[in-house]
Amino acid sequence: MEESLNNKKIIPFEVLEILKEKTDEEHRLTQLEIVDILQKQYDLTCDRRTVASSLDMLAEQLHYDINRDSDGYCLLGREFEDAELRMLIDSVICSKTLTKEQAKRLVKKIKGLGNEHFSKSVPEVEMVGGIGWSKNPRFLLNVNELNKAIHKRKQVEFSYMKYDEKLQLCSTGIKYLLNPYYLIVANGFYFLMGNYDKYDNVSYYRVDRIDKLRVLDTKAKDKKDVRGLVDIRELPRHLAEHIYMFSGKTIRVQIKTTKDMISDFVDWFGNKIEISPLKGEEIVITVRTNEHAIVYWLLQYGMYVEVLKPQVLRDKMKEVVLNLQKKYC
Repeated sequence: MEESLNNKKIIPFEVLEILKEKTDEEHRLTQLEIVDILQKQYDLTCDRRTVASSLDMLAEQLHYDINRDSDGYCLLGREFEDAELRMLIDSVICSKTLTKEQAKRLVKKIKGLGNEHFSKSVPEVEMVGGIGWSKNPRFLLNVNELNKAIHKRKQVEFSYMKYDEKLQLCSTGIKYLLNPYYLIVANGFYFLMGNYDKYDNVSYYRVDRIDKLRVLDTKAKDKKDVRGLVDIRELPRHLAEHIYMFSGKTIRVQIKTTKDMISDFVDWFGNKIEISPLKGEEIVITVRTNEHAIVYWLLQYGMYVEVLKPQVLRDKMKEVVLNLQKKYC
């Protein structure tokens, strides 16, 4: 008798697990099918009335979004929609900072948040591959430790790595004493935004290149003492101005281009750009950006843009182009 009472208490929660795992708007279960699953997978014996009362309790008392039609029952309301889970999985697969094994583990966990039908629709990591899996197995550990250091306002020490001619990550042997402030994502990579303790300006470090990380007991430098460090609410603007994670000052740049380039500018600099008409399809776009990063961007889009101001940047681009001409002539 006691066992039967215990079964009745747990059956509603097992019914909920069955609905989570096996149903959605396109896949439903009848009461008899739920009875059969309870018997075969959970070794719980009950009848349709018990299942019906369990479904009523879940819907009416616990407020789960359970839908019923002529084909049966399904659970609609979920913590994550399939499209949201797919976006998370695609972000993992396209990551440039995770190792392949780390990506596989994360994808498996995210799949577990959906039902079995969703899981079957998602390709395996091996099938898709990555843009270029990282070779630093400590990346996730680094993220965790840096989060702790930032939260506790502690300094960190680490060495930096680079790829050698055999495409292996190896340490440069240089140790960095850093005051960490933010972890940010830019251009598909995780960056640590902080201050190299020897100086008073902002610097950026790829987290997947960090090695032998140690969180120290010493307090990090106060943010107000770091030149160029922004409030967290200003990070979106800061990232738009620092498109390649260079340190240095922000300058105002006027660029002549055509209307069909507006989308490219928005992709890189955000929607705070200024647009002025010239003639026909020609326009002038004004952006605020890092003085060093803009040179690399202009080389990327050189065929479609021309710097108008400041003159010092025009002169810099002329010098760069002349040096390129010497290499290819």
